[in-house]
Amino acid sequence: MDKTEYINMQAYIYGGLFALSNKLQLVGDKFDTNISTKQWFLIAIIESFQHEAPTISMAAERLGSSRQNVKKMATILEDKGFLKVEKDKVDARIQRLRLTQYCTEYFAQRQEREEKYMQDLFEDFEEETLLGLLKGMKQLEKNVVKMEKKHEKEE
Repeated sequence: MDKTEYINMQAYIYGGLFALSNKLQLVGDKFDTNISTKQWFLIAIIESFQHEAPTISMAAERLGSSRQNVKKMATILEDKGFLKVEKDKVDARIQRLRLTQYCTEYFAQRQEREEKYMQDLFEDFEEETLLGLLKGMKQLEKNVVKMEKKHEKEE
């Protein structure tokens, strides 16, 4: 492959990630009208903190979003009964995000539909393709983190 083809492939992947992200969000938002894809992702992130409820800032960092956006989403999810925004027991200035029993039950009842959704999404993916995609995404993420750190130093 020559340099031009290589650069064109990189550009296609770069632009394709944005387009695919938008399409994934649209399809995901149609999956369940009670909760958006971004709200689902925030809940998944909160759930990934197994030992303590995360702070808004911790969730924002993992989500790759601003603290303000996470706070807005958390308020909406709290109004819907999916989570509670609670003051930290040690430092009342810190707000923690805790999933409710309603949230746990809600997602348990849609688990089979979620599994089918993921099967459909990755239909016809061979294991080798899936592993290659995972490896590529992890490398891309490492490169983005390096670029973020470089830009922070320059500021």
